[in-house]
Amino acid sequence: MGSGSDLVGDLVEALGSDSVRSEPLDRLLFSKDAGVTRGEVVAITFPESATEVAAVIRIAGRHGLPVVVRGAGTGLAGGAVPSEPAVLVVTTRMTEIEVDAANRTAWVEPGVINLDLSRHTAPLDLHFAPDPSSQAACTIGGNVANNSGGPHCLAEGTTVNHVLAVEFVDAAGNVLLAGGPAPDPIGLDVRGVLVGSEGTLGVVTRALVKLTPNPPAVRTMLLAFPDVADACATVSAVIAAGVVPAALEMMDRPLIRAVENFIHADLPVDAAAVLLAEVAGHPAGVEAEAELVVAIGERHNAFQIRVARDDEERELLWKARKSAFGAIAQIAPDYYLHDTVVPRTRLVEAMTEIYAIADRHDLVVLNTIHAGDGNLHPKFAFDGSVPGEREKVKAAAEEVVGLSIRLGGVLSGEHGIGLEKRDLMSLVFSAVDLDAQARLRDAFDLDRRFNPGTVLPAGSRCFDFGKQPPEGVWV
Repeated sequence: MGSGSDLVGDLVEALGSDSVRSEPLDRLLFSKDAGVTRGEVVAITFPESATEVAAVIRIAGRHGLPVVVRGAGTGLAGGAVPSEPAVLVVTTRMTEIEVDAANRTAWVEPGVINLDLSRHTAPLDLHFAPDPSSQAACTIGGNVANNSGGPHCLAEGTTVNHVLAVEFVDAAGNVLLAGGPAPDPIGLDVRGVLVGSEGTLGVVTRALVKLTPNPPAVRTMLLAFPDVADACATVSAVIAAGVVPAALEMMDRPLIRAVENFIHADLPVDAAAVLLAEVAGHPAGVEAEAELVVAIGERHNAFQIRVARDDEERELLWKARKSAFGAIAQIAPDYYLHDTVVPRTRLVEAMTEIYAIADRHDLVVLNTIHAGDGNLHPKFAFDGSVPGEREKVKAAAEEVVGLSIRLGGVLSGEHGIGLEKRDLMSLVFSAVDLDAQARLRDAFDLDRRFNPGTVLPAGSRCFDFGKQPPEGVWV
């Protein structure tokens, strides 16, 4: 293994001094994402092309160091945090967009900010449908890595439904392409494997994404309820009535109050919960669906229903919803968020128990929910400088994961597994399942040079080292 100085010299020679950082402050700043876990960064690189990404991978390999790829650092699961000393590939300088308006597609480099892509295509009356709450900062590369969703994935689907092809650099430094413009390509769906692989199979350097036409009509409604159970019942009733809204979001009272104090959107601070519902499509259909959502809300005790009068009010309501994370800073300097999923028919049970978990641990919890698909985002606010607080928060968060699994849910809806949930994978996957995933990973990166120690727990290759597989299992 070469020395750190030799590594930096080799990287500077390949990329230039402006594209490599290794000072202690830089390494500290890039040692974590938006979550709570830190790792050790040896050097930070800012490549501007697939060729430069390949050069970094080869140089890191010569020095015996793994590579971790990072976009804007908005991830909350430690997916861009090294589990061991590593070279960081930061893709934020890769920002080219090539739009094919006729085919409603675009080749997009990984450093393009999610919202900037839709702004770029707005004159064509097109947008990129996945819209994470961090869309003003998060990048397309991170969206692809985590198969990110967002409020509008209820009707439109998550990132994997909007990616046709992925250009990536493999562990040997080769630039490869998976997928293509055809909607139904032949052969194995390698593209589908790469989307959501959290940087463990290669470094994405471009993605061919679908662009969605802007709907001709939109109605956005805010419904306020005296009880969380009423809001949850409204969610199930709307879906049961045959309406799949463009979005169906929930916030609880503690978060409503924090957001209102932060944004001043005239939110009903006396409500136990609010639903932000949006329907989109043909004007006649939109009006009918909006009326149905309002009627269902009224039947379930909504005491205030606000229909956005214009685009300005609609944008204000969405600004309130997407400012939820930032608003927590008024309550405590830190927060710990888990991203889990439960069946939407069990939202009431989930919310009741989440409040009980917070009470048992003497913690403040604020909830946002992608209610239409049961994607929970409980946020435990705390002060990390107080001894024992981090341990309490982690214990409470793990109880939330266990609760979600017991209710028939899964570990993550959109944030990924990363380091945060790696050791919880066995709650939903058997040893055979984990072994299959590990073998797939090895097919791309046998030496585990990409993001080692993340997603899959140690020992996932359960049939290695001379062990015999269970009867009937092929290896």
